[in-house]
Amino acid sequence: MLPSIFGENLFDDFFADPFEIHLMPQGCSPLYGKHTKNMMKTDVRETENSYELDIDLPGFKKDEVDLELKDGYLTISADKQLDKNEKDNEGRYIRQERWSGSCSRSFYVGENVEPADVKAKFEDGILRIALPKQEAKQLPATTAIAIE
Repeated sequence: MLPSIFGENLFDDFFADPFEIHLMPQGCSPLYGKHTKNMMKTDVRETENSYELDIDLPGFKKDEVDLELKDGYLTISADKQLDKNEKDNEGRYIRQERWSGSCSRSFYVGENVEPADVKAKFEDGILRIALPKQEAKQLPATTAIAIE
């Protein structure tokens, strides 16, 4: 067993990049674990008829994730609460802690996308979203602007 001055793993701290800028602590978040820095990483793929997003949401369940389409923005939000209660043999609390947290991300998808057109599936901690492509607007051929 390692002393508590080290994080989850002695080697994580030992091999960490000393020049890395830490926006979040390197250690383990009680809510998201050691995956805090990997929250909501997104891959966007373009196919012939759609755009597909794969969003990593490790540790979340389907009912903790929400999608909303409003004013041309698709917003993905995830909310998690974690309760830990420990009791001894007589039922007294030794430790009682509660954590909660949320994360969200928005993407502009255009004004003409309807909620019924968006397909979403959550499986193995990955949210997969398919959005239909919109027809490109034809820009006017003339780009000159008259001066008054």
